[in-house]
Amino acid sequence: MPTDFTLPELGEQIESGDVLRVLVNPGDTITKDQAVLELETDKATIEVPSSVAGKVKEIKVKAGDKVKVGQAILSVENGAEGSSTKAEGALKQAAAKADPAKAGAAPKPPEAKSEAAKAGEAAPKPPEAKSEAAKAGDEAPDMQPDVEAQNQSSKADKAGVKGASVDAQAEDDDDRGARSVSASAREESERGAPPDDSRGKNVVDISRGARAAADTPGPSPELPPAPAAPSVRRMARELGVDVNEVSGSGAGGRISVDDVKAHTKRLVAGGAAGGGAARVPLPDFTRWGAVERQPMRAVRRKTAGHLTAAWTTIPHVTQFDLADITGLEELRKKYTKQVEAAGGNLTVTAIAVKVVAAALRVFPQFNASIDMAADEIIVKKYVNVGVAVDTDRGLLVPVIRDADRKNIVQLSVELVQLSEKARTRKISLEEMQGGCFSISNLGGIGGTYFTPIVNAPEVAILGISRARMEPVYDKDSGQFAPRFMLPLSMSYDHRVIDGADGIRFLRWVAEALEQPFLLSLQG
Repeated sequence: MPTDFTLPELGEQIESGDVLRVLVNPGDTITKDQAVLELETDKATIEVPSSVAGKVKEIKVKAGDKVKVGQAILSVENGAEGSSTKAEGALKQAAAKADPAKAGAAPKPPEAKSEAAKAGEAAPKPPEAKSEAAKAGDEAPDMQPDVEAQNQSSKADKAGVKGASVDAQAEDDDDRGARSVSASAREESERGAPPDDSRGKNVVDISRGARAAADTPGPSPELPPAPAAPSVRRMARELGVDVNEVSGSGAGGRISVDDVKAHTKRLVAGGAAGGGAARVPLPDFTRWGAVERQPMRAVRRKTAGHLTAAWTTIPHVTQFDLADITGLEELRKKYTKQVEAAGGNLTVTAIAVKVVAAALRVFPQFNASIDMAADEIIVKKYVNVGVAVDTDRGLLVPVIRDADRKNIVQLSVELVQLSEKARTRKISLEEMQGGCFSISNLGGIGGTYFTPIVNAPEVAILGISRARMEPVYDKDSGQFAPRFMLPLSMSYDHRVIDGADGIRFLRWVAEALEQPFLLSLQG
């Protein structure tokens, strides 16, 4: 019987990708772990290995398709490994249902989860989902009814009030007692509690990240109710917050009063308390001539979303300066061949990485991130510098780790390797994560100054433009002399960095480029 191979989980927060190439054809015989698909995700291109073996019967995707985790990619005959995995997953699922205590604390792997879903099983519910599981008709003895989504007889209502009041007291010390909780529970039931015949469908979504649509197939007219006590719901209403959009920090995604407050702070900090700016509708461009609609590729979509969020949530300040790199340019030309022999390229960018890494040690507030929800600034004790690379897919930012511990030759070699990986689609997601500060050098193309956008969650970014020879007045000789001047532009998050600190940092970088000895003296 044919066995489907579905797209496995690809990494943290990666839910989909664009198919670049299908590496097999119908009729081919594939083995387990053989690459069958080349997929472009938000920031990287990866080859997806098969978890099944056998003869390919049908290819269910094609180049250009957007596929999601769990979607069928192909089907094979004699898929022994796949069948084995499915059977194993189903057996584990059945065992977990029969004896939850023996189910184990370890979560089921994503692949087993998807296979079990195909076998018609439902993932076991954690303890925090007990209340909703009870509504679904689960007869497990440790499940308790939740008063929020029930509208039953007065006897059942009283029992529910007792459980809800405990929840309310734990979440809100100012709660007015069981009576007000009961009133709120009844109010919730009257406002939107699902009818009895739909309770089995509205199981609490315990993933509790952003409340995404349920993974179960078929249409879903409404989201399951958020797991929150009546007192928490009341506070959300008073603050004008949709409780269904709040991420819960409790076990199983349970939402507390603090979660609602933190969510409200994030909305206010991001200027989105009113629900965000409405999109301006586009005119009909065909009125003035022919047009072509091109789908956004994964990298462009990710870049657009990331930079929009950064621009709307970070109060940007950009400062500019000039560095006299006449002496540095002479040294760069002198040692270029030595670095090339080591496999690198002695560029201004590579030197700037070293300078910035040293500056982050001198100015630790630039090596930080801000946590508005916790009212904290996170200062990092490591120095990883990202460098923007222009590729045919868009802008990618590989990260050089521990840049402060490497010399300029090592940085030059690593920068060449990472840039080549980015351009040939060989770079991994891990190699583009964990940056503390970013550098964008447009000098190879041209321009004087620009305003780079901070690469959140970092708090600053340095822009470098094309150096040019300019007349500079020498006060000692009283004459103008030609000097090779490098334009620098630095944007930073004004919530973390003050203007005075911003110009001190940028001046330090400029002086380090002008006088490399400063790196040894202070860096």
